[in-house]
Amino acid sequence: MAHTDRKLTRGAQWMAWLKCAVDLLIYISVALGVALLPQLYGLVPSWLLLSILVGWLAYLVVAVLVATGRSIAYPLAFVLALLTLAVSLPQPEHYSFVEAGLSLASATFLIGSALQLALLILIPLYLYRRESSKT
Repeated sequence: MAHTDRKLTRGAQWMAWLKCAVDLLIYISVALGVALLPQLYGLVPSWLLLSILVGWLAYLVVAVLVATGRSIAYPLAFVLALLTLAVSLPQPEHYSFVEAGLSLASATFLIGSALQLALLILIPLYLYRRESSKT
């Protein structure tokens, strides 16, 4: 019986760590958006800045949903991460920032892309583990 309890405890610890990691990545994505928006002001057309602001507000709503314990936040965060990468990665301008060397713009692009990729990996894992632990 003790072995089973220890295994359950490890499973519960893994789930707690996984949820904490996903939540933290969502919060960091929101914070990174705060750093990104001033960088873009004056560099991009107003319609593009507005669309990026709308995306950031969507992430902010997801972060509030996470903070209030709403499970719908995780599928929404997955969709936002997917959309963020789908819009950001094809842009050649983003790679020119990286090629020019380390700067605030290149760091924001690299960190933001890594965050979204991590969310695309961890959210399905978390949702799968959460659902399988219910049965």
